[in-house]
Amino acid sequence: MTSWGGDRTFTASNAAQQRLHELVPGGAHTYARGADQYPEGMAPVIARGLGAHVQDVDGNWYVEYGMGLRSVTLGHAYAPVVEAVVEAARTGVSFSRPSVYELRAAEAFLEQVPGAEMVKFAKNGSDATTAAVRLARAATGRDLVALCRSQPFFSTDDWFIGTTEMDAGIPDSQRDLTVGFDYNDLGSVERLLERHPGRIACVLLEAATGTAEPEPGFLEGLRALADRDGFVLVFDEIITGMRWSRRGAQAVYGTTPDLSTWGKALGNGFAVSALAGRRELMELGGLRTAGPRTFLLSTTHGPETTGLAAYLAVAEAYRQVDVVGVMEERGRRLAEGANAVAASLGIADAFAVVGRPSCQVFVTRDHLGRPSQEFRTLFLQEMLHRGVLGQSFVVSAAHTDEDVDRTVEAVGGALTAYAKALDAGSCDALLHGRPVAPALRRFAEPRRIPGPVTG
Repeated sequence: MTSWGGDRTFTASNAAQQRLHELVPGGAHTYARGADQYPEGMAPVIARGLGAHVQDVDGNWYVEYGMGLRSVTLGHAYAPVVEAVVEAARTGVSFSRPSVYELRAAEAFLEQVPGAEMVKFAKNGSDATTAAVRLARAATGRDLVALCRSQPFFSTDDWFIGTTEMDAGIPDSQRDLTVGFDYNDLGSVERLLERHPGRIACVLLEAATGTAEPEPGFLEGLRALADRDGFVLVFDEIITGMRWSRRGAQAVYGTTPDLSTWGKALGNGFAVSALAGRRELMELGGLRTAGPRTFLLSTTHGPETTGLAAYLAVAEAYRQVDVVGVMEERGRRLAEGANAVAASLGIADAFAVVGRPSCQVFVTRDHLGRPSQEFRTLFLQEMLHRGVLGQSFVVSAAHTDEDVDRTVEAVGGALTAYAKALDAGSCDALLHGRPVAPALRRFAEPRRIPGPVTG
């Protein structure tokens, strides 16, 4: 077994990654998991995970952060969830009629989220969020979607992807139906309503993000505008649901949306998502409506038993333990330790861990104070050498005090190199290969940085 620190090789990972590029467009099934998000020649291919740790195909072990793109809150291979999934699989996975798991999961979810009156399950957050948009359009007879343009991702479907850099293949007619507003700026929403009277079907946003909290009155103001204008207020709880609270960000901030979409932590990494909301809206996709029916969510694999069993086991874990409280305590401890290291090196203006303790990121700036992909890459590179894997510092309840201590120690070594690069005004002497690049970008090839490629 490879030790946590010291010299690491990535020979097997690099070979596997090259093979993935030959077989899978982009070399990964999620853009955020792509090799371009990691230092060149240092993108581990994972063989297994347990708790807060993962091992790559070269035998290197890491403390992992990000935890399955924020989907794993209880830890990898969390036994009660795995056992529930295995038991469900033994009794059959997919039938031609609803299973008892659909009833049990719906009852559990609606107890968990009191503002929701009905729920429908699916497999990914994109489908649930697009279903919310379709439902809002059907309910209002309007066509425009207003989304928060400072928040990074809502769906893989055209109505959203047409607003990103990766808009190739999406007709202008689709792009023109999505408009944007600014977070914590109620006036920007009011101006959209004035500019497009009677056309805004829904206002869609995350109630909060890892780095942005709602200002007093903002969410309440959106609720009041929805009630006055008639648009549908949709909260994207894909990330915040079960990271901010088991009842979602809507419970933390005391504002109930008309619809909300859930995913990620719902199944501790297993594929399950949900659309929930007011009965009068949800029933438009059911059998108890007098008007034209909305095609809401109807998928073969949406109700398969293992995903719903995973959710039920996760919900039970949250009832037994304050999972969010554990994550927040670990996150605070990590942020305090890492930020203290940055302060001791005199680089607190260039590096900082910020955000909600259960969903933290690190900020990397260059010697001129500008956000820097090069310095981010240098930090990632040095952390990988020291046995820490993660594009963020998003924790799980499986992270221990020992994991946090090991991480803070690794931050100390990484920021020592970072400080040297700041003094030099460049990463070139320390960074091997090209910098990481935004996952959603127009062109594939990022700029290359001179230097030997290790591993």
